[in-house]
Amino acid sequence: MKAIDYYAGVTIPDLGDKALDVAVIGSGSFGTAMAHNGHRVTLYGRNKAALDAMKETRINSRYLPDAVLSDRLNYTNDIGEAVRGKSIVVFAVPAQTFRQVSADASKYLEAGTIVVNLAKGIEKNTLKRMSEVAEETIPQVRYVALSGPTHAEEIVMNAPAGIVAASVDPEAAKFVQDAFMSEQLRIYTQDDMVGVEIAGAVKNVIAIATGISDGMKLGSNARAALMTRSVHEIKRLGLRLGANAETFSGLAGIGDLIVTCATDLSRNRRCGLLIGDGLKAEEAVEKVGSVVEGYYTADAVYDLAGKLGVEMPVCMATRAVLKGEIAPDKAVRMLMSRSKKDEVQ
Repeated sequence: MKAIDYYAGVTIPDLGDKALDVAVIGSGSFGTAMAHNGHRVTLYGRNKAALDAMKETRINSRYLPDAVLSDRLNYTNDIGEAVRGKSIVVFAVPAQTFRQVSADASKYLEAGTIVVNLAKGIEKNTLKRMSEVAEETIPQVRYVALSGPTHAEEIVMNAPAGIVAASVDPEAAKFVQDAFMSEQLRIYTQDDMVGVEIAGAVKNVIAIATGISDGMKLGSNARAALMTRSVHEIKRLGLRLGANAETFSGLAGIGDLIVTCATDLSRNRRCGLLIGDGLKAEEAVEKVGSVVEGYYTADAVYDLAGKLGVEMPVCMATRAVLKGEIAPDKAVRMLMSRSKKDEVQ
């Protein structure tokens, strides 16, 4: 299939002196959506050869092979060059590598720089959320989490989407909203950092669970039950940490859960499908071919829930399958034979 320029014929706004210098750290996929808002965007990646190929062909052959990238993108494999003097720095790296990459960037980040993080996960060893990691590695910045039901493969197609910019600094969240909102990307602000980050992290584990269910051909009833009961688990953990209950009914909560559990663009769901079809977890992760956040976050959720005394049976069963402790069919029997409950408990 030939790559398509989905922005051909689309008028890119001329922002004039309002155009911002933006860096995107991580040459995966999401940064391409930023490039079509009229800002000056520099994409950083470690692999110079891959960056040179993207610059020449305007195609990210590994992550977005079907879309032509903006001709406004700049590329660099020098992280200092990427972030120095930028108004906004977007981190688009896996959750488990965010600490190292943000620490590497720290000495080039000026005080007050707006940092936007796209990673959705909980650090395995420390059980910290991404904003808590940022407080340790880049304390000088104004931190915003961007989260919600957005697959990069559809963003780059200029398809409509809604997302949340969450921050304890409301002006920083509004700055990001103003910078990246467009006719096709609607951004809402949020101040519940805890809820947004917990929802974004745990839904990846649930997406593996629903993928396993579908891989086992258990049907749509089972998928709906898993997703719905998992909302309770995410909410319980979030509330225990001080989150706002309403967050879990919004874009960062149910919205992101739906798109991650029910669409095959989700790496976590695809991993689960392979496990449900008979592959071992490690084989499934390798076959997916890119980072499966839920595979790593499952351990962190298990440890965090145990530490806080929060009951999360779907997450626990999923983690047991991923660790090879039980087979998927045994996990189903374990969940279905639990003691009787009131639904809201």
